[in-house]
Order: sequence, then C-alpha cells, then structure tokens
Amino acid sequence: MKIEIWSDIVCPFCYIGKHNFETALQQFDGQQAVEVEWKSFQLDPDLPKNPTYANTYQYLAERKGLNITQAREMTAGVASTGKKAGVELNFDKAIPANTWDAHRLIHLAQTEGLGSQVKENLFRTHFTEGKNISDIDTLVALGKEAGLDEATITAVLGSDQYAYEVAQDIQEAGNIGVRGVPFFVFDRKYAVSGAQPPEVFLQTLEKAFTEWRQANPAVPFDVTEGPACGPDGEC
Repeated sequence: MKIEIWSDIVCPFCYIGKHNFETALQQFDGQQAVEVEWKSFQLDPDLPKNPTYANTYQYLAERKGLNITQAREMTAGVASTGKKAGVELNFDKAIPANTWDAHRLIHLAQTEGLGSQVKENLFRTHFTEGKNISDIDTLVALGKEAGLDEATITAVLGSDQYAYEVAQDIQEAGNIGVRGVPFFVFDRKYAVSGAQPPEVFLQTLEKAFTEWRQANPAVPFDVTEGPACGPDGEC
C-alpha cells in the first residue's frame, strides 16, 4: 500500500509530522507492506538559494510584519511540540533558503530506497544544525551520509534532473486540493492533513490497510518442490 507525503524541508510541522507518522508506522503490524513516497512542496518558492536571513526569526519578522520578540513567541510553542515528537527545532539557527535542489535530491534518493533517510537528514541539517540546505556541498554531504554515490549526486545537482518531477509534485498538490503541508495520502482513499498525533496516523493506517488488503489479498505461492540448498548449508 502506498502512502504519499507532501512536505517541505523548511516546514517545522512537516518534521514533526514525519516523526509522528513513523512512530505510528512502527506500531503498525502491516508496515512491511507499506511503501512511502515523498512528494515535493514549496512553501516559499521565492526564497533565494543564497540566504538573506540569518535565522527564522528575521524571516518571520520581515514576511509577517512582526518584531523579533513576536517571532520568538510565535515559534516557542512549535519548538515545544517538536520536542515531544523527538525533534529539535532551533529557530534561532535555522536559515530559510530555497528548497528546490533539496527536493531534487530526495527524488534521487527515492530511486535507491533512501528517500526517508535523506529527508530526515535534510530536516536535521536545517532545523537542528542551522545549515544552508540550498548549498550544493551540503546537499552532496547529506546524500553521501545516507548512502548515495557522490559522483551521482554531483551530476544530478549540476543538471536539471528531477526538476520535472518536483514541478509535477507541486502541480499535483494543487490539483488534489493540498493547501498546506504536511499532507499524507493513504492509498489514494484517505488523507491526513497536518502534524497529527501518532494515534491518528495509526487509525488511518489500519483503516486504509484493511481495505487495501481486501483488494490485494496475500496469496501464498503454489510451490513445486525440487532439489535446493538452504541457509544452514544443507543441500
């Protein structure tokens, strides 16, 4: 069963939502039959790749007409919620930057089954470590950390590869009515919007999976036995 997740790396609730969803998935008996696909979304596509803001507080102050104190107060509750979900949100260090290339890296990672790991690395690098996630050297290092080939990462980020896929994700989000992220779609039947608690994700997982399993029953193979070797060395 496929679960598609639209999110952006500079979205704190996307980071929280990822952890809450994964907590639910770990508790779910059918997790081995679940495929997670990360979908691209940009909260602010106009953000420059060369950051002009020192941290999230400056960004919020300018974009929302706040002062720094108000920006701190606005994010305090979010940071507290993140701590409960097991994520560290350092808004005083997080640098708002364009996420286009980061999304292309995620698409590359998904071809190797490493999408969730790269996504986690990006969230941590942005929110906890306060690094520029539009910096190519940073993206290459994050991809390598997850297990991707350095030469492949460099080649992809030096081209426009996966740009079409990122654009398609963003357009599809609009087509299906995504107005904010994170947005989780279960088997194209059910959706969960926002960083819901793990129990909400677990309930939706169980409901969607029950219906999916009914339509896709696990049929055991009709095996014709013959000479074979086993892992215990017996042949």
